[in-house]
Amino acid sequence: MTVILAAIAAFVAAVIQRITGLGFVLVLVGPIVLLYGPVEGVTLGVLLALVASLTAIPLVWRQIDWARSWWLIWPGIVAAPFGALLVRLLPDAALLLLIAAMAYLALLAGRISALSASLSGRMGAVFSGSAAGFMHVASGLSGPPLAAYAVGDRWPQRSFAASTQLIFAVFGVVSVALRGLPVSPVEDVGTLVIATIAGIAIGTILSRNVSPRIARAAMLALAWAGATVVLVRGILAVFM
Repeated sequence: MTVILAAIAAFVAAVIQRITGLGFVLVLVGPIVLLYGPVEGVTLGVLLALVASLTAIPLVWRQIDWARSWWLIWPGIVAAPFGALLVRLLPDAALLLLIAAMAYLALLAGRISALSASLSGRMGAVFSGSAAGFMHVASGLSGPPLAAYAVGDRWPQRSFAASTQLIFAVFGVVSVALRGLPVSPVEDVGTLVIATIAGIAIGTILSRNVSPRIARAAMLALAWAGATVVLVRGILAVFM
């Protein structure tokens, strides 16, 4: 039953990511952490996010901005080991609270206009890339710093959405190398990978008819619910 629920969550997250360009881990992190725990859940989420990005890259290859992507990627690679170190040092209850905090940050960062306005040019890219790389390894939630930079640097949406797939893929490879592979049964992991690929495929079809605004509204509703449940579980874990 656990793997079925996780597969449904991965499928829905992949559909939303294909339509909006973002949101895979933001939608997935709540269910996957509740089902598998903060360490294994995020490890699975990071691996599935890598699968989703690698599946989407051939579909958006021509829209990738390689120069901007590079200035976000290399600072993230430098910062990534610190995220892995933090995960190893914190107990499960603290990890749950950290994941919930990063999820809330992901949901609120886009509303802070002053943050986006300060992120532009190469210095903005270095700061955003560093934060994204750190957050990707720690929680899989690397989208908010990238989105804030995109607004501040006036990055066209289509190019940004395509380029993030490349950035997520690189951060995903680094995160898997630092965190290791999931310890769940191979057949369970395979089921989740198939569900993710299927979600990207269906999302590609739906993207022709479904408004990104509708997909974004669904993403936000699911993400808020997931973050809140993880927060509550983290608070309860502190007192248990």
